[in-house]
Amino acid sequence: MKDSTNSNYRYQVGGALGQDVPSYVTRAADHQFYQALQAQEFCYVLNSRQMGKSSLMVRTLARLKSEGWEGIVLDFSAKDSQVEQAERWYNGIINQLNRHFGLLENARTWLKERDFLSPVERLEEFIETGLIPGINQRIVIFIDEIDSTLSLPFTDDFFALIRACYNKRADNPDYKRLTFALLGVAAPAELIADKKRTPFNIGQAIDLKGFEFEEAQPLVKGLETKADNPQAVLAEILKWTGGQPFLTQRLCQLVVDNTESISVGKEAESIENLAHNRLIENWESQDEQEHLKTIRNRLLSNEQKAAYILELYRQIHQAGKLKFQNTFEERELQLSGLVVKRDDCLTVYNPIYEQIFNGQWIDTQLGKLRPYAENFRFWVASGGTDESRLLRGKALQEAEEWAKDKSLNFQDKEFLAASQTKEKQEAIAALEKEAQLERERKDRETAEERNQVLIAANQEAQNLVRVGSIILSMTLCITVILGIIAVNSGREVIEAQKKIEEINKALVNGQKLLEDVNKQLKDSPSSQVLAEISRLIEISNKVENTQLKQALLHACKSLFHQTNDELREAQSHINTSFEYLFASEIYKKQ
Repeated sequence: MKDSTNSNYRYQVGGALGQDVPSYVTRAADHQFYQALQAQEFCYVLNSRQMGKSSLMVRTLARLKSEGWEGIVLDFSAKDSQVEQAERWYNGIINQLNRHFGLLENARTWLKERDFLSPVERLEEFIETGLIPGINQRIVIFIDEIDSTLSLPFTDDFFALIRACYNKRADNPDYKRLTFALLGVAAPAELIADKKRTPFNIGQAIDLKGFEFEEAQPLVKGLETKADNPQAVLAEILKWTGGQPFLTQRLCQLVVDNTESISVGKEAESIENLAHNRLIENWESQDEQEHLKTIRNRLLSNEQKAAYILELYRQIHQAGKLKFQNTFEERELQLSGLVVKRDDCLTVYNPIYEQIFNGQWIDTQLGKLRPYAENFRFWVASGGTDESRLLRGKALQEAEEWAKDKSLNFQDKEFLAASQTKEKQEAIAALEKEAQLERERKDRETAEERNQVLIAANQEAQNLVRVGSIILSMTLCITVILGIIAVNSGREVIEAQKKIEEINKALVNGQKLLEDVNKQLKDSPSSQVLAEISRLIEISNKVENTQLKQALLHACKSLFHQTNDELREAQSHINTSFEYLFASEIYKKQ
């Protein structure tokens, strides 16, 4: 049944919800936070943006003040947190505390008198000599948006001072009246970045979760003006938002602003249409308060790490959930607000996020990141010494093309320059190696050519020696045979004796004959050799002694084979010729 009396009901979408806002949802964290501070515990509420941290802080501070506490909120997002001078930054905190509590008559003089102290030491002295003695009540200092300080180079000392105030309780009971509460988008390990120092390990963590159905009942009042069954509408809203405070308030307001009422049984369809039409589709243009853009920017703010975070988110998006391992990337995803830890597993916070930051969106964003993100990350981690991570070839060309219209930081420029230098060095080294290999190849070819020449020359020499030996043997054989024939043909004994002496002379001068005969054979036309063979055959026909005849015929055959370079056959016939010669009775008688 619709209640027209609530037709002007408004939900507060964004910003801290004050005491008079009816749509504030009290959660379990509200009770935990208040009780921990009442027990004077240091607390921290570290969560993603637009989860209701500021509203929780405002309401808790109001409740404590109503009970006699003194308190202040130091909003570091409103503070000049970009100041690079530590002195100005710490002095600003002192002035803010002093103005709120009215402790010093002349803060400027007080600061000037202590300019010999370091900035953090001045703040420490102000707390010990001004703040604690000047206020008798219990004091709570809320520090909001602490993530605004994480990029400053000197805030490790600030969080170390807060830890020191907690530790001083053991020696100075007055410090028990002072309590700090830290709120922001950060992890406790980030508060003190210097790993050599003791980490920020004090206080109680407050787990600020999304709205549960029973907790969210204050939201029903506004829905009554537009729905026959507002409880069913609230259930569908929480189904789509997962209880995320900002989205829940936003979707509730969209229901109120919608011209159409929601009848019974149409709750699921109506809320789905509103979620798609007013939140998911064209979300960038409809995200006026930049809730979704804040998530996107958080994911992509650090390009060196964005690729790893997106790849992890892809796994969660595809699988539905992933076992929590407490890695840096997992904590970053949680602080972005995109995923939440449930039952020790990470899962996408709600269907709205799941459909906006879908697989296509992941691929698109990965494509926009620096193409060399992984190599760059390892190269930077190595201090620029890991040359295996430098780009080469096509990867370097793509990186150079990508960088043309980008405003690169110093490290990117250094990385690309180092890659270009390394590629040139390797190209020169490759050319030098190729030239060296070419020189070695030519040296081998030259050496092989020399070896071939030597082998051929040696073979030629061996052939010449072999040919010469055959010719010498053949010549001697023919000379001896002719000499014997001449003696036995009735010539004078003296003439025969001369022939034998010629044979002996030929034997003595064999070496000279070896050289001359080879030259003579090369210079003589084959027709002259054949004529000489014919002459010797005619002589053999006149010889009656069979052994001498055969000796002379084999000598002729040897000469014939020698003419045709058939050395093996020539040698064989000359050997046979000598055998017949030495076997003849006429030779034996000589």
